[in-house]
This record gives sequence, structure tokens and C-alpha cells, in this order.
Amino acid sequence: MTETPSVLFVCVHNAGRSQMAAAWLRHLAGERVLVRSAGSAPAQSINPAVIEAMNEVGIDLTDQRPKVLTTEAVEVSDVCITMGCGDVCPVFPGKRYLDWDLPDPAGQGVEAVRPIRDDIEQRVRGLLKELGVTARPRT
Repeated sequence: MTETPSVLFVCVHNAGRSQMAAAWLRHLAGERVLVRSAGSAPAQSINPAVIEAMNEVGIDLTDQRPKVLTTEAVEVSDVCITMGCGDVCPVFPGKRYLDWDLPDPAGQGVEAVRPIRDDIEQRVRGLLKELGVTARPRT
């Protein structure tokens, strides 16, 4: 792994789970981890319920946009975390791959997104421990 670890979060639309995970990691790690997110079939915009749920915990996603998954993004990442994207993520030797089985927030209201958001926060905190990066306190 490089001096500054890099993590790529991948889901189908890059409009919910992967955006929340990337936002949590940026929020908790700051510049100590390089964060990317992408989707195999990106949506036009981030799920409004996801934006609302993240705003509730002080994280603004309004400046984020879904991005397409590229081979290069996987190549330059130390850890690739998939969330329901199946086999579309390219696999490279020497990369660490994790699959987080999480419900899809697509079409759900904020009430359904909150538990997914909180589950992702705990998983990101666990990932930070594994990477040896101390999480900043939740504000």
C-alpha cells in the first residue's frame, strides 16, 4: 500500500451507497486517505434522500456528482469496496477487494436511508482502523 492509502467505493449508480461511503471516509479521515467513488452505470444525480440523510449528520453532498467507473480508478486504488455492483469491477492482482452487502437506497425515503447511512459510517470506521488511520471525531 502507498504512504497515503487510497480507497475506491463502487456501486451501480454512484448515487447512494458509494457516495455516502466516500463522504464518510473524507469526513473522518480528511487528507490522510485518498477517496474515490464511481458507478458501473452512473445516475444523473445523487439520490435526494441520500443528500438529506447526510446533511442530517453535517456532511454536504450537493457538490458531488455520479462518476463512471474506470479501469484506471481501480488500478490506482489500494482498496476497492463494491456495494452491489456484481462482477463489473475490474480485478487486478495485488489489490484488496471488499464487498459490503448493503440495501440499495434507490427509490427510498430518508427514513429508509438513515440506517444505511449509519451502517456505512460504522463500516468506514472499521476500515480506517484496518488502514491504521485514526478517525476524526464525529461533529
